[in-house]
Amino acid sequence: MEASEPVKKIKGSSGKPAKVQEVELTFRIPEAKKIFVAGTFNDWDTKSMPMKKGKDGTWRVTVKLPPGRYEYKYFVDGVWAENLPGTDTVPNSFGTYNCVISVN
Repeated sequence: MEASEPVKKIKGSSGKPAKVQEVELTFRIPEAKKIFVAGTFNDWDTKSMPMKKGKDGTWRVTVKLPPGRYEYKYFVDGVWAENLPGTDTVPNSFGTYNCVISVN
């Protein structure tokens, strides 16, 4: 499944390193029916982190993460999303790629 415009926003506090930061993951794919985020921060659980669809077709979820490096993927209508333009990725052991985000 090919996707468009994944976005990551990290909300910090007053310039100081936060112990836990809110990270907003957004994914624009208007035709999707259900999207979940799975990654190292939720033990790759494809049902625990549903995204909510906005009127513009952009799906969103906010995750609270401590500093670190995290790998994740979008699970769209029962299929792992691949080929995410504009997203940092790393190869995984299945021969595909995971998105990666670093929280400072």
